[in-house]
Parts: sequence; C-alpha cells; structure tokens
Amino acid sequence: MVRLHVKRGDESQFLLQVSGSARLAELAPLVARIYNGRLKVQRLCSEMEELAEHGVYLPYNMQGLTDEQIEELKLKDEWAEKCVPSGGSVFKKDEIGRRNGHAPNEKMQQVIKKTIEEAKALISRKQVQANVCVNMEMVKDALDQLRGAVMIVYPMGLPPHDPIRVELEDKEDLSGTHAGLEVIEESEAQLWWAGKELNETKLLCDYIGKNEKTTIIVKIQKKGQGAPGREPLISHEEQKQMMLYYYRKQEELKKLEEDDDDSFLNAEWADNHALKRQFHGVKDIKWGPR
Repeated sequence: MVRLHVKRGDESQFLLQVSGSARLAELAPLVARIYNGRLKVQRLCSEMEELAEHGVYLPYNMQGLTDEQIEELKLKDEWAEKCVPSGGSVFKKDEIGRRNGHAPNEKMQQVIKKTIEEAKALISRKQVQANVCVNMEMVKDALDQLRGAVMIVYPMGLPPHDPIRVELEDKEDLSGTHAGLEVIEESEAQLWWAGKELNETKLLCDYIGKNEKTTIIVKIQKKGQGAPGREPLISHEEQKQMMLYYYRKQEELKKLEEDDDDSFLNAEWADNHALKRQFHGVKDIKWGPR
C-alpha cells in the first residue's frame, strides 16, 4: 500500500494508506472527505468546550443582550427548561452572551472534556509524527464519541439552533464564515504531487510507479487555485538541527582561538630578562621626569 502524507499548504494534515492502482477520480474526493471530517470534529470540539463551560446555545434573538435588555424586551428562552443537563446545572455566566450559563455539573463536564480529548487525539496532526494512518472510519468514530457524550449529558437533546446539534445533524451552513473557507468540497478537490497536478482520469501508479511501499507527499487544493508551494529541500526540523550543529562548531572554534592566544607573553612573569634586570638593579626604572 502507498502511504500518502497529505498536506494543506505547508501544514501536515494526516497519513492515508491507499493502493497504487487507486483511481485519482475517487482518491481526491476521499482525501477531501477525511480532511473535511477532521475539520468538523475540530469545530464540534470547540463548541462542546463552550457547552461544558456555559450550557446550551441561546436563541439568536437573545444573544449578546444584557439581562436588563432581555427583561425589557420580554424575551424568554423556551429551551432552557427543556434542555437541563443530567445531574442538574451550575450557573456560570457566558460573558460573550452566546450560551445561557446553565453549565453541567463537574462530573458531566469531565465526561464532555474527556471525550473531546479522545476525539481530538484520533484525528490529531500528531498522528503523522506517530506514523499512524487516519481513515474515514476513525473520523466517524470521533464523531460518534462526541455524539455519545452529548446524549449522556443532555439525554433530551439540544435546542435545534445549537451549533453542536446542527453539526451532528449535518445541517451546518458555513457560508460567509472563516470555517467555510477551510472546507474543500469533494467536487472541487485537487491533488498535487512533486509540483504536478494529478489528473483525475489516471491512476496513482501512472505518476509514482508500481512501488507499493513508498511514501509520497500530496497537497490538497481547490480546483483553480494553481500549484501549491513546493516542498523545501530540507525540513524545518532538519534546518534546526543544522543550525544547532554549526552554532556548536562556531563555539568550539572560538574556544580553540582563546586557547591559542599568546597575549600572555607580555605579562611580567613571562619576561625572560626579568631576573637579569633584578640582579643588575635596573628593575622598575622610570625614564620620565619626577
């Protein structure tokens, strides 16, 4: 199996194992699906951290308003009484004004936070360093874990306007958001390798040969964005090691130069004629006027 090291720009994303005979028309959408799935997990984790701290999402017409404004406008959160976390809630005001402040208790918070850590670990970029391949099943597993944690803490479900529920139901609308700019639609995904655009009508082995035990770096782009930047000749880590090596070498040379310094010859104790002048009584003679 060929191992793909998938990058977006210069940033590593994940490793993926595929057959060398894989059709690029199917491979590009698969890479995009995993890439977008990882983004979805990250968005969910971010919102669930807020859920653990400040409870469920407020209705849009109540967000950002002070308590006085809500009372004056006679607004009411109809979902506050329906969506109570298991074991009761602890009030912790959301300073941003997006959530109602009725957070889960400490035990339920730990359930959410632990699940977030486990889900993040499954799709983390650190998996590249650990040489672990990520596939769509792992992404789905991470999503299922997050869904399970929400059901444990909120068995009655979340409000329909809560972004966590929207994400879990695949109804999210990311248009006009920064998160939307990161997403690459499967139909728009394009893979690049060694500065070459991988044509969808060909097989992967048409470009890399029939060696099934190779690892290549592929970059995912949106169609029409042009070629991504080429890989540097040496990695950032190798560059750091080289700089450290030359710094140590320079310090060693400086030390050797100091050891070879002959300025000590001007010192009094190094004067070969000092004893002779002392016997002749001509030591410390000053020729200037007194």
